[in-house]
Amino acid sequence: MKKSMILVLTLMVILVAGCGANTASNTNTNSTAENSGEPIKLKVATLIPPMTDILDIVKPLLKEDGIELEVVVLSDNVQPNEALANKEVDANFFQHVPYMEQFNASKGSELVSIQPVYNAIYGGYSKRFKDIAVLPDGATLVMANDPSNIGRSLEMFEAAGLITLKEGVGIKATQADITDNPRKFKFAEVDLLMLARMLDDADLVAMTPAYASPLGLTPKKNALITESEDAKFAITLVARSDNKDTIAIKKLAERISGPEVKKFLKDNYADIALPAFK
Repeated sequence: MKKSMILVLTLMVILVAGCGANTASNTNTNSTAENSGEPIKLKVATLIPPMTDILDIVKPLLKEDGIELEVVVLSDNVQPNEALANKEVDANFFQHVPYMEQFNASKGSELVSIQPVYNAIYGGYSKRFKDIAVLPDGATLVMANDPSNIGRSLEMFEAAGLITLKEGVGIKATQADITDNPRKFKFAEVDLLMLARMLDDADLVAMTPAYASPLGLTPKKNALITESEDAKFAITLVARSDNKDTIAIKKLAERISGPEVKKFLKDNYADIALPAFK
């Protein structure tokens, strides 16, 4: 009996030690890779060009740094943050900071901004009208349905003289904060990825160049209204509080704000995306 008990206790000690070693191994995976000279694996979630294009540019540059970048292209604007918060990816690149902060507040997550990359010029587009002055009374104005982009759109509408908002509400504005709408505009809120499709049905659609550009539209040439350049809406590289200081994330931040990306934006997206770094 004694021998049986000793054997059971011995096995339990071995199992516990094994589990502890396994946890330590998972925690120190990146450190082991760094020390052994093996490539560090890095997964980044994103959505559409030019975000995907930029990651394709930095991928070979990171390889020179000993980092193997895997780009994970997702299909909607919720998945990248969910994947990052759940540690399915190491970073994401698709959003501005107010959108990230709204996600953190609603989910209790700890996503953090790492590096602003480019300012996407926000604008209001229409297939039906060529000038904001001829926008009719009762027109339908469409915007993305997440809180940060609702506020952003309403601020742009106010700056264009279309509505008046409650004083001081800023980016947190909702339709309930409209204090004056003399021309009886109607407002529709849709999923971010549905904005481009709404151009056929709505009178004015507020969107970033990422969604306007595939339709052949640019802020300078086609937008009826635009917002002023504002750094708080720069498309930004985002990670988590628990991995923001890792070598892989720091190298990605360095490469994504490097001269190769700046040149790419200047050569290919000068009308719609301005570098948010020096």
